[in-house]
Amino acid sequence: MTIADRWLLPDGIEEVLPPQAWQVETMRRTLLDLYASWGYELVIPPHIEFLESLSAGAGNDLELQTFKITDQLTGRMMGLRADTTPAVARMDAHTLNRTAPARLCYAGSVFHTRPASLAASRTPIQVGAELYGHAGVASDIEVISLMLETLAAVGIDNPHVDLGHVDIFRQLTSAAGLNSIQEAELFDALQRKANPEIQQYLADWAVAPSIGRMLTELSRLSGGREILGDARTMLVDAPASVIEAIDTLETIADHLSEGYPQVELYFDLSELRGYNYHTGVVFSAYLPEEGQAIAKGGRYDGIGEVFGRARPATGFSTDLKALMRLGNGEPEAIRGILAPVDADKTVVRHLREQGQKVIYSLPGQTESARDIGCDRELKLTDGSWQVVPVG
Repeated sequence: MTIADRWLLPDGIEEVLPPQAWQVETMRRTLLDLYASWGYELVIPPHIEFLESLSAGAGNDLELQTFKITDQLTGRMMGLRADTTPAVARMDAHTLNRTAPARLCYAGSVFHTRPASLAASRTPIQVGAELYGHAGVASDIEVISLMLETLAAVGIDNPHVDLGHVDIFRQLTSAAGLNSIQEAELFDALQRKANPEIQQYLADWAVAPSIGRMLTELSRLSGGREILGDARTMLVDAPASVIEAIDTLETIADHLSEGYPQVELYFDLSELRGYNYHTGVVFSAYLPEEGQAIAKGGRYDGIGEVFGRARPATGFSTDLKALMRLGNGEPEAIRGILAPVDADKTVVRHLREQGQKVIYSLPGQTESARDIGCDRELKLTDGSWQVVPVG
């Protein structure tokens, strides 16, 4: 093994160095203070759990993203968390066991076996908020609004928000009488908006023409708010729950347009991200220059069922590293005070209590004040210690 092999990091694994590390930490504190002001309580889940808990209720995709190891004490498989939501759902369902709605937030590293995209980190710092115990549209609106406040807090004021509702597809496939294999094949074709393929499937499966027509139309129902009106017309014969889902999207659009008029809303009724565990509204925030969502979330009612207590739930998450790159925060400028080793310790303590950064000069040190991050010096002038600019 060469020296280079010892300092080389795996692809997608990176370290955060000064001054960016302080920028990330400052952003983390800012966002957690924001969540606290909305009534969200901080939880700190463990980084490692038994594999059954980490992937419970979250679908096969999450299990594929999870690093797995064997517990030397029990012989059971454990994993490094690839997403924080299952752990928070376990806390709500079992550890906290509250009857009232619970608002919980978190900020910590997660670990992915593969990057979510070519430029993504395999060790994102996931921050997010989740609301358990309320099934109404008001909690969806609250969580989406908090996501937008999160982005605004780091200087992202004009994201595009994509909205969908997975229950529309789920109810239509149920009305069509499709089995799980057929549903998965249709799901895949719909994500690719492969209309000829969709039509062929529906014909082969002898789906009733009225239901088949509505399933075919889903891939075309994307665009601005006007598509909600189109959806009411095209899906008029759908089950009542489909119309209720459209009503939910319209209510959310009303509130977001009023509270965040600068945010552009886009609707896609064939958007089925997280279909395996989402149960209602799904949403993502984008920037025009970014190909991947910068924040995303949705409703996942019943995720706590595997932990013994199903509760309605909705939430969102984002990556602090991505926000640092995309937001308007800048690394902290060189700003500190260099003190000689014999400086008055009471003066140094007082400066630090005021929030100043004071660095003692070490014996034999030859670097300049600026070299070690200081723009001022503590000097004894006319019998008193004074802070003066670096010459």
